[in-house]
Amino acid sequence: SLNDVVFPSTEEERHLRANDRELNLSYKYSDNAIKTSKYNIFTFLPLNLFEQFQRLANAYFLFLLCLQSIPEVSSLPWYTTVVPLVLVLSMTMAKDGSDDMNRHRCDKQVNNRQVEVLVEGELQSEKWMDVQVGDIVKLENNQFVTADLLLLSSSEPLNLVYIETAELDGETNLKVKQALTVTGKLEDSVEKLANFNGEVRCEPPNNRLDKFTGTLTLKGETYSLDNERILLRGCTLRNTQWCFGLVIFGGPDTKLMQNCGRTTFKRTSIDRLMNVLVLSIFGFLMIMCLILAIGNGIWEYQEGSKFAAFLPKGVNAPFSAFLTFWSYVIILNTVVPISLYVSVEIIRLGNSFYINWDRKMYYPKNDTPAEARTTTLNEELGQIKYIFSDKTGTLTQNVMTFNKCSINGKAYGELLDFSGQRVEINEVREKVDFSWNNLADPKFCFHDNSLVEVVREGNPEVQAFFRLLSLCHTVMPEEKKEGELYYQAQSPDEGALVTAARNFGFVFRSRTPESITVVEMGELVTYELLAVLDFNNVRKRMSVIVRSPEGKLTLYCKGADTIIFERLNPSCSNLTEVTTLHLNEFAGEGLRTLALAYKDIDPEYMEDWKLRHHVANTAMDEREEKLDALYEEIEKGLLLLGSTAVEDKLQDGVPQTIEQLSKADIKIWVLTGDKQETAENIGYSCNMLREEMNEVFIVSANTSEEVRKELQTARRKMTPDGTEEPTVKKSRSGLFCLQKTETVADEPVNGEYAMVINGHSLAFALEKDMEIELLRTACMCQTVICCRVTPLQKAQVVELVKKYKQAVTLAIGDGANDVSMIKAAHIGVGISGQEGMQAVLSSDYSFAQFRYLQRLLLVHGRWSYLRMCKFLRYFFYKNFTFTFVHFWYGFFCGFSAQTVFDEWFITLFNLVYTALPVLSLSLFDQDVNDWWSFQYPQLYTPGQLNQYFSKRAFVYTVLHSGYSSLVLFFIPWAAMYDTVRDDGKEIVDYQSFALLAQTCLLIAVSIQLGLDTHYWTAMNQFFLWGSLSVYFAVIFTMYSNGMFLTLTSSFPFIGTARNSLNQPNVWLTMLLTSVLCVLPVVAYRFLRILLWPTINDKVRGRGSTHLSLDKVLPPTPRRVQARRTSTRRSGYAFSHAQGYGDLVTSGKFLRRTPKSRTTPSLNSAFIARHRIKNENTVI
Repeated sequence: SLNDVVFPSTEEERHLRANDRELNLSYKYSDNAIKTSKYNIFTFLPLNLFEQFQRLANAYFLFLLCLQSIPEVSSLPWYTTVVPLVLVLSMTMAKDGSDDMNRHRCDKQVNNRQVEVLVEGELQSEKWMDVQVGDIVKLENNQFVTADLLLLSSSEPLNLVYIETAELDGETNLKVKQALTVTGKLEDSVEKLANFNGEVRCEPPNNRLDKFTGTLTLKGETYSLDNERILLRGCTLRNTQWCFGLVIFGGPDTKLMQNCGRTTFKRTSIDRLMNVLVLSIFGFLMIMCLILAIGNGIWEYQEGSKFAAFLPKGVNAPFSAFLTFWSYVIILNTVVPISLYVSVEIIRLGNSFYINWDRKMYYPKNDTPAEARTTTLNEELGQIKYIFSDKTGTLTQNVMTFNKCSINGKAYGELLDFSGQRVEINEVREKVDFSWNNLADPKFCFHDNSLVEVVREGNPEVQAFFRLLSLCHTVMPEEKKEGELYYQAQSPDEGALVTAARNFGFVFRSRTPESITVVEMGELVTYELLAVLDFNNVRKRMSVIVRSPEGKLTLYCKGADTIIFERLNPSCSNLTEVTTLHLNEFAGEGLRTLALAYKDIDPEYMEDWKLRHHVANTAMDEREEKLDALYEEIEKGLLLLGSTAVEDKLQDGVPQTIEQLSKADIKIWVLTGDKQETAENIGYSCNMLREEMNEVFIVSANTSEEVRKELQTARRKMTPDGTEEPTVKKSRSGLFCLQKTETVADEPVNGEYAMVINGHSLAFALEKDMEIELLRTACMCQTVICCRVTPLQKAQVVELVKKYKQAVTLAIGDGANDVSMIKAAHIGVGISGQEGMQAVLSSDYSFAQFRYLQRLLLVHGRWSYLRMCKFLRYFFYKNFTFTFVHFWYGFFCGFSAQTVFDEWFITLFNLVYTALPVLSLSLFDQDVNDWWSFQYPQLYTPGQLNQYFSKRAFVYTVLHSGYSSLVLFFIPWAAMYDTVRDDGKEIVDYQSFALLAQTCLLIAVSIQLGLDTHYWTAMNQFFLWGSLSVYFAVIFTMYSNGMFLTLTSSFPFIGTARNSLNQPNVWLTMLLTSVLCVLPVVAYRFLRILLWPTINDKVRGRGSTHLSLDKVLPPTPRRVQARRTSTRRSGYAFSHAQGYGDLVTSGKFLRRTPKSRTTPSLNSAFIARHRIKNENTVI
């Protein structure tokens, strides 16, 4: 199965002994140091140069440099290649060195953290990197876990520890781990721990965060180890004074680092296309050089013999052609100028700074700006087709709030004005004043005062409602100071319900295994806890049976409404109908709902039931079935109290962001480890799933064939007339077309559909023979939600889409369980500002809130893609034009490899005269501003289709260059032919022609740049006019008498500028060539905008009558979520796993008290163990 554990090492089993470094070191296990850097001070220069010369262009220019060192071949001075090559290598080296220094700094910071380690019988402070496998370490409250540890003992009763796993999965609610009883007896005795010599045999290093298998052998007995005994590196110890652990995996072997996966070098689609184009250009260059070399051979054979008498060695036509070939390779190399790569790096760096500096992506609450952690992927942000998102911590805040409730047929939680109309609740609205309740949680927020009024009036139904919430749960309280209560709940939603009861006057204060103490409207009341009927995924409810101080027995029950309604007394039928209407309204708003009910129990019946419960609980066979039957028996004939509605708070702006991205034709898939109900609920809250959808398919089969059947059934419903076999297009791509690709074509669908698939079914669907079936069905859906998926499955889903869709993918998450997905996608985005930062460290971009994703893509991504495409089209245009002029000149100079331009112009053309204007275009240009980008998300779609730069666009650019070069060579040639000055002197010399040709070229490409610029800034104007001014200043300086006299051989063009540029016919020629070069472009663009306008033309032309936006492109109004009702209800607001009833009622709670505690040990002993396992069982 694709869901199997990945074992990256050859290690088959790990064997270690506690406190025996000599034995453990003999196995050569990794120590606890981590290394993410690539270079050190000695390897940096050779390794970096080796990597850089692996780039085809850099190697090519090194080859050119070698050619230029041969006098017989070189037609240009060496500095024309050395200067740009050294510049490129130096800039790239500086950037790589800076990045690696940052990695070194991060590694050093982590490796030098301090932790207490048991060495030779005493605790010593050691650096993390010095910790070895088999060492025993001591952790204290709020410390990071040093390595993957086997928990030995802790300060808490039952050897529990509370950990926060935000670094791993983004979840901030606490989880509980428990040590074996046999190791828990070691407590914090250094002597006992030093004598501990247990041997562990376990699985080798792997990336499964939720699974661990191994055994501990101690004093001849073997004990089973599972994930409940393991503390993973990256977790944080919370609410636990101290604990001791045995190091199992260190450094790169820890599950945290194993999940980081192999860092792959990501390249954009434009980068890959550029490689293919550069290779094609090399071929084209060779063809041009071959043509000119053959021409030279023919010319030497026919004409060269006439000059043989003047040459010392005579004429050898074939050898002359051979040398000419290499000379032209040097001269025509400007078709692939090295400055192209310098400029690309500068543009990417500049656009990265825009992201870092964007105040609209800054989150002031956490002082977290957006960060471009890589500078090589910006333009690909404008081509995203698929987004893969985590849920917890990415779409949601992992914070639950008690929003509404229905009690005895009346709904509470809404605000109405004097006319009875609903008023929107926001932060400005006045909150309910809970100052009358000294124990109220100051953070709790509620707006409906009527609920407080009925509670304080003593309404029996309302008070019974909150009494149930304060009693029916498995929450543990912690009171650090008098009156300062802190609730530790297995899930945030259960904590929200108990907090609501607390604020409305029913304060859960403390518990023992036999009692629950509640402050009811200021009075302390202790209930005897007789039984906890625990929650599980089949029952979907939990109950408690309590005895009040008056001796009254009551069963309180909460659970999914469908489950509760089946067990109600028939007398509740009318109330059930009204409550159902309220539940539908709550569900329609995306809230998580629960129904609450109770019943009074006869004491005699209870005694009999307890006896039967004891028998069932101690039965050896069918214990669970017998207990379920007893629970069913007593949970009948319930009386309905009402329902609750809890909001799983989304991050701000999530629904609007998803809506905007959907309009941009971006498909969003949610990949989450949460259960199906929770994932569905968030889908509805985010508007990803909607009631008006044709159908939401649920794939949850347990066998391969059933999964295939469910996928096929869904596909046939969406396309009844579709083909059974997929349309797969096979092609080749990459350099030399060596890479085989298969593309599964998109299939048209009428209507909107969604699919929800669980991890078990996904494991079958990802198998080789079924993956295309999964892809076809999923890609037909508007929304796909994968729940209960492992980190490995997340990456596999991303790889599947990358493999068969040839589309650009983006993955966004906030925990270590998202790292593999983030690294697998073309673009990885980490949510920062949370406590979990592992995803950020592996990401390409990071910011604090999901809503910033729309600005990253629709504004920065689109602009970056547009700018890069404009830059490449213009750069190839000006350089091919420059090179083609040389090519045409070859036919007029006897194919002698003479340059048509001055050597200094050739050197400075790309580095000075045209560098800054094109950079200003590529850094500042906008087709429309950010406001219009948000108004019309459809502007994003051309990037997904590669419309702005492709092989076809490149061919058009080359043809355009060919036309311009013909004009720029033959018009000046014809104008200068047999021409005389005003004073009768000729100006048909080579130097005058070279000056005229190069000036015409520079003016023409500058005008083309102006036509390509949509957004003029002061910088654009300054660079464009400044570059032309610098050109004229340079030629007048370099062609002056002084420069000629100083370095005669380097500045031969003496007086050319002042002799030529004072002639009217020279300026008229410049004007004529410029007009002829620009005229076809202007005509084509005018006709295209008039007859075939693109979406960009429509938005830019919003002021024109013929392009009125109201007529051709009405903006899609933002979908306002209307008040709706829904029969679909999600997420009973309490624990997602088996409940903790057994732990709460366990007498072992009071087994041991820590030596120094400021709070009662009982009240901190809870949170996330659902059953006390009989871990002492000998295997």
